[in-house]
Amino acid sequence: MIHEHVLNRKGARKSSDIPSEILDLLNRGLIESVNLIEWQAVNHQILLKHVIPSFNLEKGKMDVLLTEMANQNAFTGMKAIRTTSDLLTTVMVEENEAKRLEILTYCANHISDSVRCWAAFMNKNRQQTLEEKLSFIRHFAADHHFGVREIAWMAIREDLSEDIDKSVELLTVWAKDDNENIRRFAVESMRPRGVWTKHIEILKQEPHKALPLLDLLKADPSKYVQDSVGNWLNDASKTQANWVLTICEKWHKESEANATVKIIKKATRTIMKNNC
Repeated sequence: MIHEHVLNRKGARKSSDIPSEILDLLNRGLIESVNLIEWQAVNHQILLKHVIPSFNLEKGKMDVLLTEMANQNAFTGMKAIRTTSDLLTTVMVEENEAKRLEILTYCANHISDSVRCWAAFMNKNRQQTLEEKLSFIRHFAADHHFGVREIAWMAIREDLSEDIDKSVELLTVWAKDDNENIRRFAVESMRPRGVWTKHIEILKQEPHKALPLLDLLKADPSKYVQDSVGNWLNDASKTQANWVLTICEKWHKESEANATVKIIKKATRTIMKNNC
């Protein structure tokens, strides 16, 4: 049983201040991280050792997986998440469909946000349509944990960038969803520059391609979504400043909502800084 003081903690401000009790629970997959500092401190090699027995794999496969994980020299952060998911995907290829689904379902619903992050990257079937890939990732895009939601858009961003027009068409449906996490995903996954990920060059030069998506959210009531829309336009302003200013002027005339004012302020912050 996990004590209340653990579940209700605020989280350390630096990794060296994370109590050993908390770090141990995180590495054993018994609790979720509560902030970015904890999320980055999880040792995925140790976590995998605790999680892998639940997969009921042959001992030889388990040993190879753990050995390869150690050889990759990836223990924390994004590199460790990608490495772990890639290794698990390789193991799953050798299993039957029922076993693959069992492992994926187990990871996708694990109490540890780090394990759920692995699962978000474990859908590597190139034969799937973009619609099918989005259907898979929706579970993670709607997750209550901030880290899983970030990994969700990173996991499918490359697929989305391969067909911008089709992606925008599909994500406009998500932009109308009642769940703010889903609406935010629709924007964040298509940011021209993004964070911790490759840029989408075509959107840096032709941001108007995503306007049908952005227009739906110009007065969104959620601050989470507002920030994402503002950041999207701020990304675009670094290469297409005049276009961003035109859109912001148009939105200002169309909407008197405070949400729109906040989005415009965030969208134009780089432009304003450069003009000072």
